Amino acid sequence: MTALRRQTVFAGLDPPPAWPTTRARPRPERLDRELDALPGVGVTLKRKLAKLGLHTIRDLLEHRPHRYESAVEEVAIAALGGGEEVAISGEVLNVSARRRGRLKIVTARISDGTAAVAATWFNQPWLEEQLRPGTHVRLRGKPGRYGFDVKSYDVGKGESTADFAPVYPASEEIPPKRVRTLVGHALGHVVDYFDPLPAELRARERLPLKRDALFAVHRPEHEHEAEVGRRRLAFEELLLLQMGIARRAAERERTLAPSLGDAGELIERYRRSLPFALTAYQEQAVREIDVDLARTIPMQRLLQGDVGSGKTVVALYALLRAVEHGRQGALMAPTETLAEQHFLTVEGLCAELGVTCALLTSASPKKVRAAALAADVVVGTHALIQEGVELRDLAVAVVDEQHRFGVEQRKALAQGRAPHVLHMTATPIPRTLALTVYGDLAVSEIAKPPASRKPIVTSWIEEERASAAYTRLTRLLREGRQAYVVCPLVEASETTLARAAEEEAERLRRAELKEFRVGCLHGRLKPDARRDVMARFKAAELDVLVATTVIEVGVDVPNATVMIVQEADRFGLAQLHQLRGRVGRGAEQSYCLLVSRAKEELTETAQRRLDALVASTDGFELAEIDLDLRGGGQFLGTRQHGATDLHFAHIRLDRPLLERARTVARELDAPPKVLEDAVDALFAGTDPDALS
Repeated sequence: MTALRRQTVFAGLDPPPAWPTTRARPRPERLDRELDALPGVGVTLKRKLAKLGLHTIRDLLEHRPHRYESAVEEVAIAALGGGEEVAISGEVLNVSARRRGRLKIVTARISDGTAAVAATWFNQPWLEEQLRPGTHVRLRGKPGRYGFDVKSYDVGKGESTADFAPVYPASEEIPPKRVRTLVGHALGHVVDYFDPLPAELRARERLPLKRDALFAVHRPEHEHEAEVGRRRLAFEELLLLQMGIARRAAERERTLAPSLGDAGELIERYRRSLPFALTAYQEQAVREIDVDLARTIPMQRLLQGDVGSGKTVVALYALLRAVEHGRQGALMAPTETLAEQHFLTVEGLCAELGVTCALLTSASPKKVRAAALAADVVVGTHALIQEGVELRDLAVAVVDEQHRFGVEQRKALAQGRAPHVLHMTATPIPRTLALTVYGDLAVSEIAKPPASRKPIVTSWIEEERASAAYTRLTRLLREGRQAYVVCPLVEASETTLARAAEEEAERLRRAELKEFRVGCLHGRLKPDARRDVMARFKAAELDVLVATTVIEVGVDVPNATVMIVQEADRFGLAQLHQLRGRVGRGAEQSYCLLVSRAKEELTETAQRRLDALVASTDGFELAEIDLDLRGGGQFLGTRQHGATDLHFAHIRLDRPLLERARTVARELDAPPKVLEDAVDALFAGTDPDALS
């Protein structure tokens, strides 16, 4: 007879104050653990992962593969031939390592019994210790100039050369294979995600659970399964973003800004004073700005255009619209060099119109500062928002290269006021991104530079051929042209960068450019010295300007027709396009030479960046390519780490998915709390008007 346990607690109709947790419950706090919690991640690897924007287990699980390696045929070594990618297996006979310049080459002799082949790895010196004689390896790659060029490999047992495998965005320091291994260690934590999408919504949209989608993205059986998982995660991202944008738009519409009515007599005089007629693109932008300024809802408009397309003329138009109504306009630039360039551009026009204009930077003396604050148009740096600086009656603010300001800096410009704000950038946001993600932000485009300017001829050469670049440069210098040489972008302080630029300028004076006048420009120069260098370069008293990226925007010397960018593979695509835009500003043919390390040393992404810049001079087209290479980018502004806000959505290709997310967001009259909490988490601590 089985003893019965006496019942002491009976079921009731009222739920208890709290339900006991289950053993398999999600534990989202574990997702925020740092990556050294995973096996094999020490201090050095942790630092390298941080450079990829990977700090936590969550970051790693949301680091989406950018492609999947398709199946390849496995062949006997004796059958190797042609240029097709294949897999081979065998044992290591011997291994050696050597250098070719800065290229580190490890070569192992591999035999499978049918023949032997020299397998080659680039810049992976640690493999010399792993590839001991007798070790079994499986290699994927193709015959190349050094034997069998290895793309991925397994030493002993492994799955890096699997027939179907994810390939992750990586770096020179961390190859895709290492990232894949780390993701494998983190995959068990997919169970720690709460799913913010209500069950009813998932069922209606036929979406899998978030944890299942994540697993499918990282370890799919085939590409269709990976895409189903990605689309489910992308839909969630886009839905949360659309809900947050709707909130942001509603908040802005509750704020009052001064209505500036119609354009008046000052604007008519401004138009007549210009030595050219506005282009159709500029006229369209002006009309759109006029509509915004007539309203009492603060303008939030993005004015974007390719380098040299005439954005400053439109920006000054907006500032003068404030002045003609007795109010003040302010233009804020991220660097003193750019602020000075803007001031030199607009000051003469303002003086001709009887409009006072002043420059305010951190170097401005106290008396100049006081006078500047009373001017009709104030041009400056972050000094405009420092404590104790009181703009008298700000109605229109233009923020140039706004992505280079911190969120708090941009906020401070409008603190205590509700001005109309025009964000201006020469780094185009892709049309697909601008028109679909920034749902509450108006966008004006000035698409092309003037037709009189010739496209810049762009070439990519390896360092070993750099002497040929300087030979071509000296020929053009003798014809009276001028040039920029941009120093390598290295991870260093501003002081170290300045020293590197000065050393390079001195080296060129002694070597390739010894018969020419070489100047140097960097961020550590005092304002007077910087202005003097720029004035001498503009006056053609200097032939070559060696510089850091301080010349990226705002420098305009029509006679400068050559740009040499050293170690160009270390720059981003948008930054390279900006640097190239410093030449080609006159009627003469201009040239941009990109100098990089040997192609074998570069990552796949670096090669695609340089190829894209050679193939196109269209900033909007390059922005689309950059979007593909980098992913969606960080939109919301204040994240200290994590690569992007959109990890899984592909803005250019997911337009139908975005439209569906918009529709669902509009249909959710009373969103469930779990979804509202997810929106709060996404937008937590972000600037409502941040576009970074």
